[in-house]
Order: sequence, then structure tokens, then C-alpha cells
Amino acid sequence: MYGNFTIKNDPLILGLESSCDETAASVIRGRKILSNVIISSASEQAKYGGVVPEIASRAHTDAVNKAVTSAVKEAGLTIKDIDAVAVTYGAGLLGALLVGLSFAKSLAYTLNVPLIAVNHIRGHLAASYLFDETLEPPYITLLASGGHTAILHTQSYTKFKVLGATSDDAAGEAFDKVARILSLPYPGGPNVQRLAEQGKPSIAFPQALVKNSREMQFSYSGLKTAVLNYCHNAAQRGEEINHCDVACSFQHSAIDPLVKKTVESAQKLGVNTVTAGGGVIANGYLRQTLKCACDKAGLKLVLPEKIYCTDNAAMIAAEGLIQYKAGNFAPLNINAKAQIPLT
Repeated sequence: MYGNFTIKNDPLILGLESSCDETAASVIRGRKILSNVIISSASEQAKYGGVVPEIASRAHTDAVNKAVTSAVKEAGLTIKDIDAVAVTYGAGLLGALLVGLSFAKSLAYTLNVPLIAVNHIRGHLAASYLFDETLEPPYITLLASGGHTAILHTQSYTKFKVLGATSDDAAGEAFDKVARILSLPYPGGPNVQRLAEQGKPSIAFPQALVKNSREMQFSYSGLKTAVLNYCHNAAQRGEEINHCDVACSFQHSAIDPLVKKTVESAQKLGVNTVTAGGGVIANGYLRQTLKCACDKAGLKLVLPEKIYCTDNAAMIAAEGLIQYKAGNFAPLNINAKAQIPLT
């Protein structure tokens, strides 16, 4: 019979992630990463200019067992050593999520260990714990991904308050849109960054911040439109477009407000530590700018390595550990969710 778990002080957590185009598995013990395996279908998706859900689901089906087997082996363990299985149940592509969740359910049942359902975004937030053993709440977190952009006040391991968020599109989505405008291949974000490194912020695009708002709100819809109009109008006039300068100017307008408001939030609340999570946090300009701003303000900055900012299973295991200690286990009939509120 499934259940009657023995809760351990230092469990081995297996994390599984399959929300988009990466099939990932990882094993952690405490805040130590023992293995991290990522099998990506990005090269296949690039043929179509973005993620095709059906292709992603088939790729996960082919790769999930290999990813888990490799992660356990890389950790120097056997599958029977695993004490709990943490898996992304949302948000993401529903078919892709179901592949990982179904595998995790079967594994948890077979091993008779707890199943932990993890919110993908909370996984991004938890990644910082793997890179600083002393990190404890409270602190300020900058969240920037393809689906979310927000500044959070992390008040405890399980509770946070949203201080400010985007009123329309997310930063990561804006990077992908600008990549398409500039005819850059998928994935867009890294290619925009590479192009921006060769340019100058010489174009006055609007800052991704809602002005004169009582609340701290970001907005990327107008910035995307400004880039589109600039390129379209230049083409109509027969002018040559400096794509490097467009990318660099967009990057500054997209990222500078995030960094500025993150530091201001920490100072306003008297919090001396800042963390960051989400795929956009892998952006080199953001990382450099945020570090300089935190250093200048006398704030401690905890940044996950770039590979742990984009989708991975170590972050899912890290959030799984938090939920394990809180006793928040999922029933085997839990279903995947394409959308989950940030809070």
C-alpha cells in the first residue's frame, strides 16, 4: 500500500522537469547538487521557429527514463536510494507536463516514497538555495522568465509577497519577440544577447516600466511595439538597420528598470540580500548590471549559475526539499496544470 512514509532529516530528492522542451532529472542531498541531467529538444524545435507542443511531448516520452537513469547513476546511487520524487506539475505545456508527472507518479508508487508536486516558478525561486548554504529568508527576489516578471519579497521558505509585476507581457516573451523581429533563430533570448554585445544602446526605446503608477508595474508590450515600429519605419524609408544597436538598446530598456527597482525594493524594506531566478537571469548583461548595482548599494547577491536559471530539475528538487520538510506531499491522482497563479 502506498503511504506511511519515513521522513528523513537529510533526504535524497530526485527532481523531474518537463514543462517545455527540456527533459531534466537531478538528485540533490540537502543543498548539494549530486547530479543534473538535461536532454533538450531545442535543436528540433528550432526548425519550426519555436516550441511545437506535440514534438516536445514525444521528445519527453523518449528521454524521461534516460534522464532519470543518468541522473541517479551520475549521483553514484541506485534508484532505491531515492527518498522522494519532486516533479513539475505546472505551469507549462500540458502534454509535456503529463509525461514527467506520469513517470514521477509511477516511480513514487513503486519506491513507496513521497510524491511532491512543484510549481515550476517556485522552482526557479528555490534555485538560489543551491548556491548559498547560508541563504535564509527574508530577501528580495527578481523573477524574470518567459511567462513571469516580478519582484518578490520572500518572507519565509514557503511565503512571498509580490511587490511588483508586469502588467502585460513577460521579459522573456519580449526577448523572443524581438528575436523574431530581428530574424534571429530560436531560442531568441541568448541570440539577442549575443547580438547586443556587438552594439550600443543608441536608440531611445521606452523603458519597460509603467510611469506614474501607484504600484510598481512593468510593461513589455509597448517596448516590443517600439522595436517593431522602429524596424518597420526604417525599412519603409530604405534605411539600413543596425541590428546590433537595436538589440543592445532593447536589452537596456528591458533590463535596466528591473535591476533598478529590485535594488530600490531591498533598500526600502531594509533587506540586505537579493536573489534572482528564471531564464532571463541567464542574460549576461542582467547579471553584470545587477551585481554592480547590488555591490554599490551594499547588498548581498545570490545568483544561480546560468544553467540553473534556465529550465532544469535541480531547482525542482530544491523546491521539493522545502515542501518535503513541510510535509506537503501530493496524492497520486494529482493532475497537471497548464497555468498556475504566481502566488
